[in-house]
Amino acid sequence: MLKMFHHSEFSNIELLIHKKAQKKNSISVVIPALNEADTIGTIVTYINQNFVKETSLIDEIIVMDGNSSDGTSEISLNAGAIVYNIDKVMPEVKSTGKGTALWKSQFVAKGDILLFIDSDIMDFDKRFILGLLGPLLIYDSFDFVKAYYKRPLLIGDGKYENYGGRVTEILVKPLLSACMPELTQIIQPLAGEYAIKKEIANRLPFWTGYGVEIGLLIDFFNNFGLSRSAQIDMEDRNHRNRSVLELGKMAFGILQVMLIKFERMGIMTLKKSLGQTLSSLHDQDRGLYTFKDEELPPKYNER
Repeated sequence: MLKMFHHSEFSNIELLIHKKAQKKNSISVVIPALNEADTIGTIVTYINQNFVKETSLIDEIIVMDGNSSDGTSEISLNAGAIVYNIDKVMPEVKSTGKGTALWKSQFVAKGDILLFIDSDIMDFDKRFILGLLGPLLIYDSFDFVKAYYKRPLLIGDGKYENYGGRVTEILVKPLLSACMPELTQIIQPLAGEYAIKKEIANRLPFWTGYGVEIGLLIDFFNNFGLSRSAQIDMEDRNHRNRSVLELGKMAFGILQVMLIKFERMGIMTLKKSLGQTLSSLHDQDRGLYTFKDEELPPKYNER
């Protein structure tokens, strides 16, 4: 059974600092960002003030900027982050997307532990740091810790409980239940908040787009099983909700990754190549979206 914790179990920051020193660990927070000026400054400032300056639990905050045009890079730098443009790291790899940012972060991050945090969290606080790091620092039996939470849907001034996570609930969980029921223990398989030992991340491929989280989860399971992973209850998580059209593109990319993985594993056989174009008559760019994501190799198999 997959081990589950509540973030409050790891609220003793002095204990975590002691365990970090005892294990001689270093920790890098990695935040992929593209036009997140509204939230990135608050997140970086909070981490820098509470976990770099005051306590030294975190050794560095890295923002992997995907060519933002709204000042995200400057805001992050001023708040205390080390900022990398994804085009400047491993420039021979021309891919874009969230997964590319995470993959490239492995080449610049100094930490033994990588703590990935999404850049659009509106209610960021200490639980996302302490809760995710706790199991890796206190116990020797975990390599990968993933957050889970309730995801309300925010529309205007309205807050609708249990209506968030639409791609997860409508696509990913049903498909996992049908094809990989072992992974139905994962409450939020697409969660962007997770901590992983860098030596483990270095052994896994990264999909360049929105399929990065489900791809990492499936590959971690296939290579290491779930006994060395844990889930952390973060209670609620509020973030910028996307439109149905945006979610359609996200779902299309995630579906592609899952079907490719399932075929490789022998779970299913695809009789023909997957279609690469998503059509939506209501989309402003005439209903066409082309899947262009690729799978980047494990860092240990550097190009």
